[in-house]
Amino acid sequence: MSSAPLRHALLPSLALIGLAACQPDPEPELAEDIYGPMGTILPTATAEQQATFERGQQIATRRFAPDEGLGPLVNVSFCTSCHERPVFGGSGPRYRDFFLTGTELDDGSFLATGHGGVVTSFGFNGAPTRPGLDEGVNVIAHRNAIPFFGTGLIAELSESSILANADEDDADGDGISGRPNWDRGFVGRFGRKSQTVSIEGFIRGPLNNHLGITTDPLTEAQKAALPVPSSAADSALRAIDPEAALAFRQAAAPDEPLFDDDDTPDPEMPSEDLFDLVSFAMLLAAPEPEDLGDNELGLRGQANFAEIGCDDCHAPTLEGPRGLVPLYSDLLLHDMGEAMADGMQQGVATGAEFRTQPLWGIVAVAPYLHDGRADTLDEAILWHGGEAQRSRDAYEALPQSERDALLEFLASLGGREQFSEGLLPADAVIPPTGTPGCPEPEIHANEAMLAQWQAGRALFDRDADIVDGLGPTFNGDSCRACHFDPVIGGAGPIDLNVMRHGTIDMEGEFIAPDYGTILHRLAIPGAERPEHDPSQNVFETRQTPSLLGLGRVEGIADDDILANADPDDLDGDGIRGVAHLLPDGRLGRFGWKAQVPSLREFARDALSAEMGLTVPEEDSFSYGLLSDGDDIPDPEVDTAYINSLTTFMAGLAAPEPAAELPEGLAVFESVGCDGCHVVELPGVSGPVRAYSDFLLHVVAPEGAVGIVDFAAEQLMFRTAPLWGLRLSAPYMHDGSADTVEAAILAHDGEAQAVRVAFEGLSDDDRVLLLSFLESL
Repeated sequence: MSSAPLRHALLPSLALIGLAACQPDPEPELAEDIYGPMGTILPTATAEQQATFERGQQIATRRFAPDEGLGPLVNVSFCTSCHERPVFGGSGPRYRDFFLTGTELDDGSFLATGHGGVVTSFGFNGAPTRPGLDEGVNVIAHRNAIPFFGTGLIAELSESSILANADEDDADGDGISGRPNWDRGFVGRFGRKSQTVSIEGFIRGPLNNHLGITTDPLTEAQKAALPVPSSAADSALRAIDPEAALAFRQAAAPDEPLFDDDDTPDPEMPSEDLFDLVSFAMLLAAPEPEDLGDNELGLRGQANFAEIGCDDCHAPTLEGPRGLVPLYSDLLLHDMGEAMADGMQQGVATGAEFRTQPLWGIVAVAPYLHDGRADTLDEAILWHGGEAQRSRDAYEALPQSERDALLEFLASLGGREQFSEGLLPADAVIPPTGTPGCPEPEIHANEAMLAQWQAGRALFDRDADIVDGLGPTFNGDSCRACHFDPVIGGAGPIDLNVMRHGTIDMEGEFIAPDYGTILHRLAIPGAERPEHDPSQNVFETRQTPSLLGLGRVEGIADDDILANADPDDLDGDGIRGVAHLLPDGRLGRFGWKAQVPSLREFARDALSAEMGLTVPEEDSFSYGLLSDGDDIPDPEVDTAYINSLTTFMAGLAAPEPAAELPEGLAVFESVGCDGCHVVELPGVSGPVRAYSDFLLHVVAPEGAVGIVDFAAEQLMFRTAPLWGLRLSAPYMHDGSADTVEAAILAHDGEAQAVRVAFEGLSDDDRVLLLSFLESL
């Protein structure tokens, strides 16, 4: 390796450390004060570190926008988007999976491709809207996010602690030959292949590869001030050879600034923010294992775990400066067999080698394995091969009662009380009346109705597994996956946009692909990543709309929507308004093109189109797939499932304004915004103040291209409801407007006159209008 000379230069100093360590020491004890509920700070943190942790958590959850440096190529818009299960700092459901690519050359050498090896889903600021794969790619690897709990404790481990379990040539003949990976000459410990040695490096890489956010390396003073300023080896070196210690610290994190091609000055994240973000990760507590005490099943499982050799790789403890750290991993590379191999080479790791995954808190961070292929721990064990084949076979041969005991032991390793089938905690409360995400008042007041609504919310939040029929291609693995901002049932950030695509021919006509216009972002492990045909030349992202208040929208009579239609502009005001009559004669009212007629159809359509789940045939409904050709019997969801989802969505209360601003409303009406954004329509339970006519209008500029949806032409879009506007940024159908003002200025076509009127407002009136809109 190119970095080997640096490592060899440190060997004399490390040898001195070894001589100093020859004196007999007492047996180490388990580290104390390292545990806490997942997502909380280490109990030993100082007040200053607590403040740093809180700032870092704010940065980890911050949604970045393109004008703040997001992109030009991205997968996500905030750090904890991938690390949210069961709480921030954890792993990710499958909708946050991603892909790595590379090229294996004829001589066996390997080149990472893509954006730092990562396949990106979206492009902004002049980058391709849907980036394709690099030419020559012949390796595509699937990845599920890794939890960060206890990461700082892993960073504290000395190299010798990790190397103590290495047996690269299987000298003891037990069939286990764990070996370290190396990063710039030092023992790697982070990543699916232990390819990274420092938390700073592990964070700076994804910031750039997944968010397009550039950073400079931390300064020496900042590195020294981190909660884990260096490894134990560095600490010892500092007392013996300060120059060697400095070299260690410089090698243990990338020392080059990162740049990109957008208009935001680099670095896009200040070093102070990077320091807080790295510190947040370092300060996350380890999941606390349960005291097995009288848990006879768990105690039997612990014995079985050791008896069949699971602890040959999942070493129960490694020695750190605080004592023995019970992470149940040796952090070494092991060959896991051909069935698990992904072909991705990183450092010295071959395509079949992976780091032993720490098992603390494992029960709460499904799915499992590097690509999330396993829904359960039982499946994960049965996927083991290669060096783990013997243990895997021994597990399979156990009586079911003993397998259950081993699984009970694994579940006892922390986090069981925080397990969730989605992201809602077990003790999730119902939002109070008048707050976002609450049920309609009549539901809140009726115990039976509230119970049904809660059941629907739990189903809306629940992650669908592969065994449930997820995929084979999909955008989300739950309804909540796209609708969670700022609450379950809300909108979604820009990184959850759905990609619609097709071809505009020489005559300007839109031609949809045979399989439909949705280009899915993801595939289940083992299925091919969806790619577009090179002949397709139009791509249009669709921002996730909020579902709050849609039950009231469904209660608007068709005639009251049709009353505002003026397809031929008979009144000469320049605003047409076209009712979207669907092929079966029903009136569309939901979706960016008003392409869906009811909430029930919305549920059926999304289950199939976004999650790949098949639905039952229902005489009066036409949306959704009835079969998909996978191994799961159709339909994959039943009528009761759809009923429950529909009940939840229909019962979500409409957003309430933060304030009543009649002066702003007057400006809104004076410039003509209400020509399309009709303030209210009559509903079955009273006026629906949604600020929409639910009709199609041409609001895109002349010459733009887009997707056709039934009768909705390329440049036509449904008037978006404005209630809850302050809670649903970014704006427009493609999320291209970060602010309300930018959204207004993007209006064209039928809205051109209104936009011009807005541009001509006095500063005071413009403030009144924007304040009004941002209060909704």
